[in-house]
Formats: sequence, C-alpha cells, structure tokens
Amino acid sequence: MARNKPLKARDIMTAGAKCVGEHESLLDAAKLMRELHVGALPICGDDDKLQGLVTDRDIVIKCVADGVDPASVEAGSLGGELHWIDADASATDALASMEQHQVKRLPVIDVQNGHRLVGMISEANLAQNLSDKQIAEFASKVYAGAH
Repeated sequence: MARNKPLKARDIMTAGAKCVGEHESLLDAAKLMRELHVGALPICGDDDKLQGLVTDRDIVIKCVADGVDPASVEAGSLGGELHWIDADASATDALASMEQHQVKRLPVIDVQNGHRLVGMISEANLAQNLSDKQIAEFASKVYAGAH
C-alpha cells in the first residue's frame, strides 16, 4: 500500500522505550539492557525527562575497563552529549541527524505532549523503513570514522 504522507520519526521508531534512572547504577542499567535485549538505554531524570543515553560499550569502556564497580556508578554520570528528534519530524530528518552526529540510536521526544520520551530509532528501524540507498549512505557516514 502506498503512503500519501512522508514517514515521521514516530512512524519508524520502536515505541515504549524504557529508561534507566539517572541515579540508578550502571549495574542496574546493564541488567535492564540484558532483560530488554538492547545495547543502549535512555537515561531519565527524576522528572522523567530525557537526560542522556548510556550504551553497553560506555559501561565497559568507561567503567569496567578502569576496574570500577558498575554498582557504584550512577547511570547519569555517563550520559554524554545528547541528540534526539521530535516525534513529528520527518524520518529523513531523523536519518540526517543520526548521520550528522554519527549515532546509531536516536531518542524520539514528543515535544507537543509534555516533551516526553516516546521511543527510539535504531539502525534496525532505518533498515525496515528506508531505501537501500539511504541505508548505504547512513552506513558510510556513521561508520566512516568508526574504529
């Protein structure tokens, strides 16, 4: 079936993203990642608003590899630079943002309804919803500087 309207971020995202609280430990974050079968989690503050994003790689590189106990580190301490997209932005804008910032996951925020996290866009979402050409361009831009 052909679509009459361009895809929006909310159309391609995985809905229902779960957050790790900014004061929860990295051990808690790792357990939640395992339970959800994901490699990244949004970090939400006490106000339930997005504060950052923590990845399994962050936990390993910035905590475990330094001999630090993940149970002793708050997730909020690894939030890093935050990039997100409005749920009503176009899927093309989401792709462009991921390419520009060289990120593989992008939180989706419903700006008009309380600025709340409503989902995540990942590489898998892109693969399911965009053209082969768009996916190839994404891969060349995001993985070009990868080590």
